Amino acid sequence: MGRKINPKLFRLGLSENWLSRWYSGKDYAQFLQQDVTIRRFLKKKLKESGIDKIEIERNRGEITINIQSAKPGLIIGRGGAGIEDLKKLIARKFLERSMKLQLNVTEINNPSLSAAVIVQGVAEDLERRIPFRRVLKQNIEKVMHAGAKGVKIMVSGRLNGVDIARREKLVQGTIPVSTLRADVNYSRGVASTTYGVIGIKVWIYRGEFFAKKTKKEEVVEPVKTFKLFSKDKANIQVVDNKK
Repeated sequence: MGRKINPKLFRLGLSENWLSRWYSGKDYAQFLQQDVTIRRFLKKKLKESGIDKIEIERNRGEITINIQSAKPGLIIGRGGAGIEDLKKLIARKFLERSMKLQLNVTEINNPSLSAAVIVQGVAEDLERRIPFRRVLKQNIEKVMHAGAKGVKIMVSGRLNGVDIARREKLVQGTIPVSTLRADVNYSRGVASTTYGVIGIKVWIYRGEFFAKKTKKEEVVEPVKTFKLFSKDKANIQVVDNKK
């Protein structure tokens, strides 16, 4: 089952959270389409910022957008001017005037362990016509050096400009896609080259979400010995070996 489905969807509700968190009745389709268009716009607008994740939350009359980026400085800008311009642009293009917008930008700790950031890097290298095998090896070495336990990168299309499209992949370490407690970060994207579109998929195994339970150390009570200190058998002294 783990090999037939998106690893994030497979773990949704257990170890992965929803990217859109809100509830609506009759406006559900409208809000869903709005979330999709906002994400597409931000990923295209902030392509050079290394976007890892875009989360959208809605309350009554308010929408909150949380952006996790590898380079938050490019989004915020000098003195916060960039993020203010971005808020005005989003509000003008997608939101109603009565809707309040809150935009938060956070930096991811280790961009090399983010599958979305790796996909963007692979796409940029392929668009610059770097041989795909060199691109895959360099990115896999970077991910493993960052502390990953396994990584798999797959590319498909007219690789290196050949006439017949094919699929190539490179794997290092382990990728337990069927293990629910495994933290498998997955992302996909495309590279638009002069000889066609190349699809990119990345799996990164970063460890386990839930730590395994360790056996409790057995508490060994000190052995008590009984010693007679007089001829009277009824008079007994207890000696504790712990002391």
